[in-house]
Amino acid sequence: MPTWLKITLGVVGIVAAGTAAALWAGSARWQRATGQAVDSLLQATLQGGIGAVDFATLDQLPPPVAAYFRFALTDGQPLVKSARITSTGQFNTGESAGSWAPFEAVQVFTSQPPGFIWNAAIRMAPLMDVRVRDGYEGGRGSMFGAIAGIMPVIDQSGAPELNAGALIRYLAEAVWLPTALLPANGVVWTPINERAALATLSDSGVTVSLEFHFDDAGRLTRIYTPARPREVNGAYEMAAWEARFERYEARDGMQIPVEAIVEWQLPDKTLPYWKGRIVETEYDFGP
Repeated sequence: MPTWLKITLGVVGIVAAGTAAALWAGSARWQRATGQAVDSLLQATLQGGIGAVDFATLDQLPPPVAAYFRFALTDGQPLVKSARITSTGQFNTGESAGSWAPFEAVQVFTSQPPGFIWNAAIRMAPLMDVRVRDGYEGGRGSMFGAIAGIMPVIDQSGAPELNAGALIRYLAEAVWLPTALLPANGVVWTPINERAALATLSDSGVTVSLEFHFDDAGRLTRIYTPARPREVNGAYEMAAWEARFERYEARDGMQIPVEAIVEWQLPDKTLPYWKGRIVETEYDFGP
């Protein structure tokens, strides 16, 4: 279990006894800091229009990747500049499959350059949320969490493993703004077989790769890597990681999966830790 979760579970009951005024102040302070992080992310994105989808260029890609883009995108549509994705679901707070807590989250993405801010509230006790803000910007991953937005339990940024893990997350979650997966946004596709391809993305000195697997209809069904950095007791170790996607819906001319489950595949067990669904999507296509 990540160290911050152990600390959180140990003190959440104490903070739950705090006054309503303190909780309100903590929430307001958290939202201000999150707004500043989102503003910084959006200010770093390229200005003006950033191009359009061109199906004539897809034949240069591995066949399953070309089929995916023809399924997910509309020829001639503008590329997504930024996106705001609202999700809800459950987050596993333990080392078994039974320690689930409900969450709500809003995530802001940018595509050029790649980046995100994930702002989540995880309900750890009645009337008590743990606020978590993960991010990636300019080659640096970040992770900050506080009980009720008041008591910090984690504040990390810039570690090489954290940077790589955050860019892996961006590359996987780009399925919710699928134009971000086009070569025009820096993704390099290498064939694996007739139903899979390797996606590689480099940014600010960080390079990551993920296997993308597709079905016969061109839908992306799962993403996998045999080695993603995983924080355990304050240190990082490499572990297999997989995300699986279901139930596609049309959003602003694009087909995106609206349900997913994410898990670690450890040597002795499979540990799912995120189960969610997309509630709302907002896209900025520029200029």
